[in-house]
Amino acid sequence: MNILLIAPAAGNWRKIAKRSFFNGKTFRFSMLSLLSVAALSPKNAKIAIVDEQTEDIPEGDFDLVGITAMTAVAPRAYALCDHFRSRGIPVVMGGYHASLNTDEALEHADAVVSGPAYGAWEQLCADVQAGHPLTRVYYGNPAATPPVHLPRHLIAKDQYVTVSATFATLGCTNHCQFCSINRFHGGQRHSRSVADMVSELKAMPDDFFVFVDDNLTQDRPYALELFKALETAGKRWVTQVSIDIADDDELLSAMRAAGCMGVFVGLETFNEENLHLQDKEFNKPAHYRDAVAKFHDHGMYVEAGVIVGFDADDATVFRNTLRMLDWVRIDAIQLAILTPLPGTALHDAMASRIIDHDWEHYDFRHAVFEPKHMSAAALQAGADWIIRRFYSPWRILRRVPRWAAIPGGLRNCAYILALNLAYYGRVRRFHIGGYDPAEEAATARHRAGKKNLRPA
Repeated sequence: MNILLIAPAAGNWRKIAKRSFFNGKTFRFSMLSLLSVAALSPKNAKIAIVDEQTEDIPEGDFDLVGITAMTAVAPRAYALCDHFRSRGIPVVMGGYHASLNTDEALEHADAVVSGPAYGAWEQLCADVQAGHPLTRVYYGNPAATPPVHLPRHLIAKDQYVTVSATFATLGCTNHCQFCSINRFHGGQRHSRSVADMVSELKAMPDDFFVFVDDNLTQDRPYALELFKALETAGKRWVTQVSIDIADDDELLSAMRAAGCMGVFVGLETFNEENLHLQDKEFNKPAHYRDAVAKFHDHGMYVEAGVIVGFDADDATVFRNTLRMLDWVRIDAIQLAILTPLPGTALHDAMASRIIDHDWEHYDFRHAVFEPKHMSAAALQAGADWIIRRFYSPWRILRRVPRWAAIPGGLRNCAYILALNLAYYGRVRRFHIGGYDPAEEAATARHRAGKKNLRPA
């Protein structure tokens, strides 16, 4: 078999690696999903993996094309499906968007792999080899044993911050309304063998890797067992966790001993009403500052996921959010505009308020719905304003002494500095500007008042 596996890119991200500055390398790691599919393919298959952020789609004689897609790249994925099918080549879609919007995906693809690929991809390849008609939907088995070693030689190492990425767990048992993870995994959570994890990690060529788990520490006994096994691996790594583990000194100490140098936490908002509306009451904004300090004390920087546009947000949310990020001492942010992804509970609840149905805009950088207490334009402008302000050069420099004081040495400090500069590069590359809607409104009121005071 001759198999082509594609990770499509849309808009500004297509072939961004060809640009000499701010080429997005810091935000690319591994192509883990397609590497896993490649490992599940027939042993005698010839496989090409194409990341459209770094290279062009080849024209070749393929027996099968597999395309993975999140919602924001679904239109590009569909265009590629149509292109290859017009040449008589069978095309399969997988990933979050196709799994949660299967009927739509099947308008363009010959088949969909729903959920994780394990079990489904092997059967699909067997059908192609045997000349059988493809089943429209192949359902993966998330409880299956993943391959221990992936064919990382299939991707260009120099195009990624690391090709060493892996996962120990699949899924998350939280039910956050805006998140698609729980629905994708059917509310289930699965863990890999610790022995398999150690075998894979010791074979990785780099001393730095990324755990892409959605919530690595949700199963505490498993996490402690894993971290104990990693103490002698000599690796450094980052991962995603919930902020509530900051109260667990034993767990934090185990993470540090295992090589953890940074965590991504979903703070989402500093407004408790918003957290309640999204079924994320376990986050406690009053404890954020102390929690971040705990991570810092254990040698880990903190990158926060923050969302604006919730129903309790008004035009003051942008300045308040920036002020709180400084006060809590967050080291980096991923700032998102609330996005009702199709297939989530949030999308169902917001259906009547959605004003933009172009999937390419569902990238957390566009306001696609009508907010309750401001305009969509104000939400867009305010989100851009936070990003530009948080990653302004003077704010980055102001954070450097704090990073240098975090236990872990200069290597950790260099990494978080590089991450901040990469985000600053994104601001420059994509011309992110914006304005503070509350300040704009106050200025407009002041001008109107002065006008009214003029003598007739």
